[in-house]
Amino acid sequence: MPEGRVGLQERPRAPRAAEGPRAAFEIGSTADKAANILVITVPLILLGVFASQVWNEALDWRDLLILAITYFGYGAGITVGFHRLFTHRSFKTGPATRVFFAILGSMALEGPVIEWVSYHRKHHTFSDQEGDPHSPHAGHGDGLRGALRGLFHAHCGWVMFSEEDSEEERYARDLRADPLLRFVDRTFLIWGAGLGMLIPFGLGVALHGSLVGGLRGLLWGGVVRMILLHHSTFSINSICHFFGRQRFDTHDESRNVWWLVPFTFGESWHNNHHAFPTSARHGLGRYQFDPSMVVIRLLEMTGLAYDVVRISPERQATKLLEAR
Repeated sequence: MPEGRVGLQERPRAPRAAEGPRAAFEIGSTADKAANILVITVPLILLGVFASQVWNEALDWRDLLILAITYFGYGAGITVGFHRLFTHRSFKTGPATRVFFAILGSMALEGPVIEWVSYHRKHHTFSDQEGDPHSPHAGHGDGLRGALRGLFHAHCGWVMFSEEDSEEERYARDLRADPLLRFVDRTFLIWGAGLGMLIPFGLGVALHGSLVGGLRGLLWGGVVRMILLHHSTFSINSICHFFGRQRFDTHDESRNVWWLVPFTFGESWHNNHHAFPTSARHGLGRYQFDPSMVVIRLLEMTGLAYDVVRISPERQATKLLEAR
């Protein structure tokens, strides 16, 4: 993706033709809004009800292990797959690995891969300007009220209520040209609501040795994992465009937030990322740990990833704010 912004007058709003099971959930439709609201709110409600009924009786090391496996596994599908591989083409890999990461990211239930990529590329094109689908700054008013409205919109309001089209034909034409990714995209519900929930249920049965254990696995590896992973991803759009430190001149409000790194797998080195969107590594500083880059490096060492994009210190120096 080019780093410059595209003028608003160049943005045709041609509707995308719906395909397969996604046809009933056109962006901005009542069904789409209802589905997004349910995905965000229902897990919170279920967790509250369940916790009130079985307090101190439904959590042990096996549940935490299931939570860790699904959180880090599905999370890598988003950060390494949806974001660095598909959105920014930070590295290349073979068809089988591409499909694997497309399915893994789909299991996080953050939306179909092509739609996800389209929104994120649009975000970079109009970062914190009119046209950015989830900026906390553009069009929300001034003062404390405007800041709170902006933060809510950037965090989850845009997912729940926005009618902004993803414009896949404009922003993700390369992915739409890939028949394997189109297949994973069209069958999103199979991976997200099906396999993504079946895995923690199966782990629960295997580790606890009962169907009740499977339900516990579904709680911690399904419901709780979804809550934590969704809001970690949402925090990149909200917190990382409002709080933290700007190391590079990016002409937007992207910021580095170090304490979010463990929960976002290095994605919260967000100012670094906006300075060099195609970089496979987001933690560009000496002590900036980047777990997603560890995964990419392991893929590279095993021959599953190649042409990994790295940013030289000289190129980094051209955008350093401290040098100006």
